[in-house]
Amino acid sequence: MEGLDGVAMIRLLLVVLLITAVLPMTHAATEDPPLKFETKVNTVLGDFDVMQKRRVVRVLIPYSKTFYFIDNGGTQRGVMVELMQEFDKQINKGLKPSQKTHLLFIPTARDQLIPQLIAGHGDIIAANLTITEEREKLVDFSAPLAKNVREVVIASSKAPQLKNVESLSGKSLYVNPSTSYISSIDALNKSLVEKKLPPAVVIKAPGNFEPEDILEMVNANLADYTVVDRYLALLWKQIYPNLVVYEDITLRNDGSIALAMRKNSPLLRKQLDKFTTTHKIGTSFGNQQVYKYLRNTKWVKDSRSQEELDKFYQVTEIFRKYGQQYNVDWLLMAAQGYQESRLDQKVRSKSGAIGVMQVLPTTGKELKVGDIRLIDPNINAGVKYIRFMCDRYFADQPMTEMNKLLFTFASYNAGPAKIARLRKEAEAKGLDPNIWFNNVERIAQQRIGNETVQYVSNIFKYYIAYQLIMEQMKARGHETPLTGLKTE
Repeated sequence: MEGLDGVAMIRLLLVVLLITAVLPMTHAATEDPPLKFETKVNTVLGDFDVMQKRRVVRVLIPYSKTFYFIDNGGTQRGVMVELMQEFDKQINKGLKPSQKTHLLFIPTARDQLIPQLIAGHGDIIAANLTITEEREKLVDFSAPLAKNVREVVIASSKAPQLKNVESLSGKSLYVNPSTSYISSIDALNKSLVEKKLPPAVVIKAPGNFEPEDILEMVNANLADYTVVDRYLALLWKQIYPNLVVYEDITLRNDGSIALAMRKNSPLLRKQLDKFTTTHKIGTSFGNQQVYKYLRNTKWVKDSRSQEELDKFYQVTEIFRKYGQQYNVDWLLMAAQGYQESRLDQKVRSKSGAIGVMQVLPTTGKELKVGDIRLIDPNINAGVKYIRFMCDRYFADQPMTEMNKLLFTFASYNAGPAKIARLRKEAEAKGLDPNIWFNNVERIAQQRIGNETVQYVSNIFKYYIAYQLIMEQMKARGHETPLTGLKTE
C-alpha cells in the first residue's frame, strides 16, 4: 500500500475492515424466508459437504457495536453484512431455494473463537485473525485477505512521546490478551531484556473489548498506549482525533489476516480461498459501501485529565465510605458518578436532578440521607439507591455481582420493567439473560436504541480507567491524594 495518496489508501484500507466486523445471529439475504437453526449446544464437525447437507454454515465472530448494529427499524446492518452477503451469493449461485445454504453468525468471545471452532460449535472464524505459528498448529487459514499487515503503536495525545521501539521499555500497553498483539509484545520484551532494558508492561483489557473499544479509551486518555494493525489505526484516526499513530514503531511487519476453519476441511477451504482472493485488498468490492456505516460515535469523555482526576481524588473517600456501607464496588459507583455529572456537585439537570449522582429532590427525601445539595448526602443517595434497585430486582438472579450492577445501571437508565422484558426476549433468542455485554445489550440496542447501551458501556470504561489509576498509584507506593471540595 506504500505510495498511495491519503484518500486512496483509506479506501483500500477500508476493504480490510470488512473482516473485522461482527454480526450476531443474523442470516445473509436470500430470496426465500430465513430458516431457524438451533446451534447453541450443537456440536457438528465435518467439511463443506456436511454444511451443505445441513444447509447452514456457522460463522464465529466477536461482537462489535461499530460494525454490527441495529438501525431504527430493527434491521441488522453493518459492514460484515455486506461481505457475508457476497459470500452467500458465491456458495448459493445457481441453486434452487430448497438447496441453498444459509450463513448463521454466532457471537463468541475472542478467547473462545478457536476452542469453539475446534469443538464443532462453529465452522468459520471471521475475526480479523492474524496468521501465527501458534494458531496454525490448531486451525487452518484461508488465502489472506491482507498481507504485510503492520502492527503499530498507538498513544493518547497526553502520553509521553515515543522516539523508537526501545521507548516502550517500562511503558504500559493496553491490549486484549486474546489477540496476536500479545505474542508481538512478548517478542518486543525479549529484545528489550537482551538489551538490558525493563520490559513493557501488558495491561489486559476485558475480553469483550475489541480494538476499536481500546482505541476509544486511548482517544479519551483513559489508557496511554496500545497496539493495533496499521490499517485500523489509520481508519480510526479519522474518527478519534486524539490518537497518536506511531507508524514507524512497529511490533510486527509481515502479518497476514485471514478467515479460519477446522483442519482437514479442503472443500470449505476451496470456497473460502475463492472468496478471499476476490475480496482482498486491491479489489473494488466494498469501497462504496463502507462509508455509510461509519456513524458518528459518542465518545467517552476524558476522565484522566488532571482536572478530572482532581475531582476523582476529592470524592474518593466518600465513595469508599458508602461503597463499604452498602456493599457496592466504590470504583464502579464513582464511574457512574462520572457518567452522570463528571463528578461535579454543581451540575443541575433540566429535570431538576442535583449533584454528582444526579439525584432528584423527591428521591433524596425518600432515601432520608440529608440535604442532597451537599456532596456527601448526594453520593450517599446515589449509592443507596443503586443498592436498593440491585436488591429489589436482581438479588436472587443467577448473575455475577458485576452483571447484577450492570443490569441495575441499565434499569436505572431505561426502567426495570423494560429491562425485564429485554431479558426474556434475549433468553427466547438463545442469548444469556444473565449477562449484559454481548447478550441482553444486543436486544436493548434493537428495542430501545443506543442510549442505554452507551450508558452502561461508558460506566464500564470509566470503571476500567479508574482501576488502572488505582493500580498505578499502588505500584508507586502511595495512597490516593485527598483534598477538600467546595460544595454549595
